[in-house]
Amino acid sequence: MTTGSITGKLLRFALPLMAGNLLQQLYNVADTLIVGRFLGADALAAIGSAYTLMTFLTSILLGLCMGSSAFFSVQFGRRDAERLKNSFFLSFVLIGLVALALSALSFAGLDWIIRALQVPEKIVPLMREYLFYIFFGIIATFFYNYFANLLRAVGNSVVPLVFLGVSAVLNIVLDLVFVLVFRWGVAGAAVATVIAQYVSGVGLMLYYLVRFPALRIARRHMRWDGAIMREITGLSFLTCVQQSVMNLGILMVQGLVNSFGAVVMAAFAAAVKIDSFAYMPVQDFGNAFSTFIAQNYGAGRPDRIRRGIKSAAVCAFAFCAVVSLAVCVFAAPLMGLFIQPEEAEIIAVGVQYLRIEGACYFGIGLLFLLYGFYRAVGRPGMSVVLTVISLGTRVLLAHLLSAVPAIGVTGIWVSVPIGWALADLAGAAYYWKKRRSLLPAEKTE
Repeated sequence: MTTGSITGKLLRFALPLMAGNLLQQLYNVADTLIVGRFLGADALAAIGSAYTLMTFLTSILLGLCMGSSAFFSVQFGRRDAERLKNSFFLSFVLIGLVALALSALSFAGLDWIIRALQVPEKIVPLMREYLFYIFFGIIATFFYNYFANLLRAVGNSVVPLVFLGVSAVLNIVLDLVFVLVFRWGVAGAAVATVIAQYVSGVGLMLYYLVRFPALRIARRHMRWDGAIMREITGLSFLTCVQQSVMNLGILMVQGLVNSFGAVVMAAFAAAVKIDSFAYMPVQDFGNAFSTFIAQNYGAGRPDRIRRGIKSAAVCAFAFCAVVSLAVCVFAAPLMGLFIQPEEAEIIAVGVQYLRIEGACYFGIGLLFLLYGFYRAVGRPGMSVVLTVISLGTRVLLAHLLSAVPAIGVTGIWVSVPIGWALADLAGAAYYWKKRRSLLPAEKTE
């Protein structure tokens, strides 16, 4: 990442990330498609609410792994192999303990979680059954995200994609078998997802141990280093806060959505999957951009960082323009993938959501670039601030606007792009004001 064509290297690194995350989305989308088509609207609503919850829980582990990955990239850019491998060990222990605790707390608080989400009574048994099984996949989520971020930090984004592709196909096959053949209902969809998650997580860990000897840690690396742990904890914790606050806000909005009844719940469950597919690639591009910035930051290449910022902004804008147009034009057919044609009311609500969000994807595209930049230059606290601005605005406006009878549920949808825009303005203004201190003086190649 520290030499050669900037745009070319960014895109070559980002494309496997994009493909991988789209495949990862298939875990829940496969459940949604099969459940929505064959188990009905109530089961779809239950899995939709569960998806929002699992996104929040996953974001905690993902944030910790992404924070550690930023530290890995900086050390890799500095060519400090000993410090890099010591950090592998310390971060694995730290995040592994968090994953175990998160898994235990999720099982213990299952009934409380369902009550907090304001799930309608007729949906509760289905959601409880689905969550009970899906929580077994939390440890698998840790394995995959840890080793995927480790390999991406040193510039390898292809291997995680291969393992994710295999498990995504397995997930779909098992979904069909467990739901349509064995008739296990929502439990079958959950079990299929968990099995596929372990295939990708454990498989990637074993592959790393066997095929990447240069990155393998030795006994001498399994030691406490307070300085490294403080840096990893700082980056990981703040990135975790940023990721979890972002998804906590979404979870809070899910509770508000649920209060509008099963029709809106089902529409939101389907539309949010389409929404996630639409902007997930630009989120991955932001993560690739973060690795680029971190490696060049470690290598002392501020000139390359500045050029990379311009290149990334142009690429993100072009992508978002194409995707926004596609989502707005094809909103109804996209909803039809998840919902039976006779469910006209559900489709109409989903189309409204998609056209409002879809018209504004560049707002979140720029926000992902800002998150990646501040994480890479050691300012993850700024990413937290931007997330609080974005999600705080979203939650506040969603509650205020949806309470107005003439606006209703539309108020929840319009609050999202407003939050993106305010966070973008704050992030860009901070960069412009602090750009001299964020990056050192220009150096020649």
